[in-house]
Amino acid sequence: MATRNRPQPRFDWFIPIDGDGERIGTLEAERPPTFDYLKQVVQTAEHAGYYSQLIPTRFANGLFNEDQPLAETWTTATALAAVTSRIRFLIAVRPGFISPGLFAQMAAALSNISGGRIDINVVPGGIQGDFERLGVTSSHDQRYTLADEFISACRALWEAPGKPVQFDGEVVRLDGAMVSPGPSGGGPRWYLGGASPNALALAGKQADCLLMWIQPVEDIASLVSRASEAFAANGRQPEFGLRTHIIVRDTEEAAWQAAEDLIETAADEVKEQRSAQVRGTAMVGAAIQARPREQHRVTERLWNGISTVRVNCGTAIVGTPEQVSEELVRYWDLGVDEFILSGYPHVEEATRVARDVVPLVQENVSDRL
Repeated sequence: MATRNRPQPRFDWFIPIDGDGERIGTLEAERPPTFDYLKQVVQTAEHAGYYSQLIPTRFANGLFNEDQPLAETWTTATALAAVTSRIRFLIAVRPGFISPGLFAQMAAALSNISGGRIDINVVPGGIQGDFERLGVTSSHDQRYTLADEFISACRALWEAPGKPVQFDGEVVRLDGAMVSPGPSGGGPRWYLGGASPNALALAGKQADCLLMWIQPVEDIASLVSRASEAFAANGRQPEFGLRTHIIVRDTEEAAWQAAEDLIETAADEVKEQRSAQVRGTAMVGAAIQARPREQHRVTERLWNGISTVRVNCGTAIVGTPEQVSEELVRYWDLGVDEFILSGYPHVEEATRVARDVVPLVQENVSDRL
């Protein structure tokens, strides 16, 4: 991947709406996802210099027992935007649970309230049984059609603030809907994730950035190549983001011990819940994350033990600051310009990663520019 005219990479952190702690996969979280705790996470990340924070969307707890407290995404993001001043919010939404016309109003309002600090991560797929849990039934293909029209309808409303909009799609129809005022500045950027043909086709058409869950470098290289073709087919330039956990310590031995300790006390009930959620899933990325590995070792630096207790991204880069930074630079070399990071517990690890890893990545990248 050519480095010419590429910016310094952006580093984001994660908002743990399921809860947090030094141990994960237990029946209860050591640190429940109260507003006071999530505020601490976000303000720590802002102080540490992160660009943005991803807040996921869930319908049940996806890290501890599924009946445990869960912070609702949009309400929480709105409240957190009010207690920060610089950091952005990448807010995950699932089309199909709110009308596009109303969502466009909500997003425009939050964009203005926050001073333009929000972006949208559209999630067309879902954890096995999630849609049905809330009474929505649709196929994998139908969800991508809806997501496509959802984005187009929002764009149409934001491009004509205060004017009635007609939109006649296969799924989405607007009859004189209006948004006023429009979002701040140029409006939210659209992020899309996925590895299936449907996901890449949608990203090539609509996404400002394709998000990828971490896989071995050669697999991400293949995904970047396929995604680039989808963008090129639509006459667009691709942009890529990578989502990964980080387990970093001063020595390699300590880092691998920290990885093992993280899931040491995980409950069998939680493991079975997570296993059931990926069993037979149509989500290509989720199935890859949860693929069984000996001692959870995916590669020399990648460990997917987190996938045994967590939905979605379940792989971490493990090692010393130098080893972790070198691994991240390998993905930057493939074209990744944004890294969405996390570590347990999030307050302490946000500080550690910003202090020990990010400067090394920036230094290594600067040598290539």
